[in-house]
Amino acid sequence: MTSRIILDVHALQSVPPSNLNRDDTGAPKTAVYGGATRARVSSQAWKRATRRYFDTILDPCELGVRTKRVAELLAERITALAPGTGEAQALALAAEVLQTATGSKIEPPKRKVEQAKKNGGDDPAPESSYLMFLSARQLDLLAALAVEGAADIKAFFKDKDAKARAKKIADGRHSVDIALFGRMVADSTDINVDAAAQVAHAIGVHRSETESDYFTAVDDRNTDAEPGAGMIGTVDFNSATLYRYAALDVDLLERNLGKGLDENEPPATPVRRAVEAFVEGFVASLPTGKINTFGNHTLPDAVLVTLRTARPVSFVGAFEKPVTPDADGGHLEPACARLADYVPEIERAYGDDDAQTWVLRVGSATAKLATLGQETPRLSTLVAAVGAAVAARLEQRG
Repeated sequence: MTSRIILDVHALQSVPPSNLNRDDTGAPKTAVYGGATRARVSSQAWKRATRRYFDTILDPCELGVRTKRVAELLAERITALAPGTGEAQALALAAEVLQTATGSKIEPPKRKVEQAKKNGGDDPAPESSYLMFLSARQLDLLAALAVEGAADIKAFFKDKDAKARAKKIADGRHSVDIALFGRMVADSTDINVDAAAQVAHAIGVHRSETESDYFTAVDDRNTDAEPGAGMIGTVDFNSATLYRYAALDVDLLERNLGKGLDENEPPATPVRRAVEAFVEGFVASLPTGKINTFGNHTLPDAVLVTLRTARPVSFVGAFEKPVTPDADGGHLEPACARLADYVPEIERAYGDDDAQTWVLRVGSATAKLATLGQETPRLSTLVAAVGAAVAARLEQRG
């Protein structure tokens, strides 16, 4: 039986007063774990932050776009390929190609149509009824197909081969973010993409309470005769040392990427690049909820990355009993001590002999984690080491 290639990423990150991820009342999200209320940041929030981070480290051609306004996006590419194409024609071509490729209805939203009629405006652009996630390569190829059949696009897609080409384009050359986080197309499940990356909800390692900040804003034009605030309000916040976890199925990532973003590259190259982007993006990203209010720009104090051959393993059990502050205060050092005790026991009971672990840590409070793996001095060093190890395992398997 061929062993798997699984990557676990663990991080401890202290966040000061903040509201990274709000619930429907505007308060920071929480969860009960081990009988205690903890701060929580949803997996969706951190996946979104990771995807946004990719914009700073990957070429746009390696990424995708998730939007309802996908017809407008494709129409822009069509007019770039065929400059003589009018806006209305480009949108009509885009809608037809997208409907053929994905099976989804692409039409102007009724609400916007009614609003345009009421105001006497132009007809609104067609949209999908849900967020559509397509890679830059897929959009480029669909645009070329639309230009090819522009003379009579409906007749063009009556040809079975042309229709099959459209579907094949939508189901190949996936971008890094689609390969990692997956894609659901409700109207055409055969082109769904299973996510290679799983991101857990980040939770506090200790009990947390939500607090409320009462604030006032002064009107700059007020005079001494007009005392008082121009606006008053409240904003909820909490603070926590968070345990963050993500798992990456490298085998599924490899299948999702297929031949890769560039068919001339060695097979392991696009997978390595995606793995490195994911590790860096997950570790260094931060959700931006209320970031202007709190300025909570922190980075993890400790990162552990483990390459496994069986199945993902989270270390959240180390914090089932809430961490309490040590004598000098603070949760980071006792949290690191918990991990240092817990991880070897888990690895003894369930670990595999081929596992590799790298440790990145900051400050003396994290010293006990140094025994858990190979220490790396910088995030860039850790990312390169993990990428090289993954590439080596892929090449060994052929």
